[in-house]
Amino acid sequence: MPFVNIRITKDGVTAEQKKQLIAGVTQLLVDTLGKNPATTVVIIDEVETDNWGIGGESVTERRQQAS
Repeated sequence: MPFVNIRITKDGVTAEQKKQLIAGVTQLLVDTLGKNPATTVVIIDEVETDNWGIGGESVTERRQQAS
């Protein structure tokens, strides 16, 4: 049973976009590895930008600096 965990920052990703991610990743595993889509699990975790760090800074800080 394949298990895929997608972590993205919480930036207003729509339900439709998440649906497309789940379907696309599932199909990729079917096409590439021959996995059964009925037993493929895809979880999308949305992380607040204050809780996601890159290079010692939160994504929130980095985006504020880029503005």
